[in-house]
Amino acid sequence: MPSLMASSRKASSRPSASRPSTRVLVADDDVEILGLVTRHLSSRGFEVHEADDGETALAQARKLKPDLVVLDVMMPGMSGWQVCRSIREDSALEDTAVIMLTGIGERLNEMTSPLYGADASLDKPFEFGELDATIDRVLESRKKA
Repeated sequence: MPSLMASSRKASSRPSASRPSTRVLVADDDVEILGLVTRHLSSRGFEVHEADDGETALAQARKLKPDLVVLDVMMPGMSGWQVCRSIREDSALEDTAVIMLTGIGERLNEMTSPLYGADASLDKPFEFGELDATIDRVLESRKKA
C-alpha cells in the first residue's frame, strides 16, 4: 500500500457521473506532503484545493465551503487546531468535516483533536489507505448526521 512518504500513485477510483464531486481543502505547510495528498485525492476524483498556512486555510474554507478540510496541526500563523475551532464556530461551515494530520504523537493528537471539533485525526506518516478509509468514514457519518 502506498504511504504518504512514498511517491504518489494514481488510484483508479473515480466518482460516478451522477455523483457531484466532493470538495476538499488540504492545508499543510510542508509542500511535499501537500502535493502528495493533493495528487492522491485528485486521483480519487475529489475537487481539491490547497492552502499552505492556517490563515489561508480558514479564508479558503469560508470562501469554498468544502465538504472536507484535511488540516496539518502545526502550521505557521494559525495552527490547524485554531483553524478547526474557527470552522466549528462558523455556522456557514457546520456541514464541513475536518480531519487533522500531525506528527506530534498519536496520543496527543487523539486527545486534542476532538477538543477542537475535529471529526478524526491521523498521525504522520500514514498510508494512503488509512487516509482513504478515514475520509470515507467521516464523509459517510456527516451524510447521516
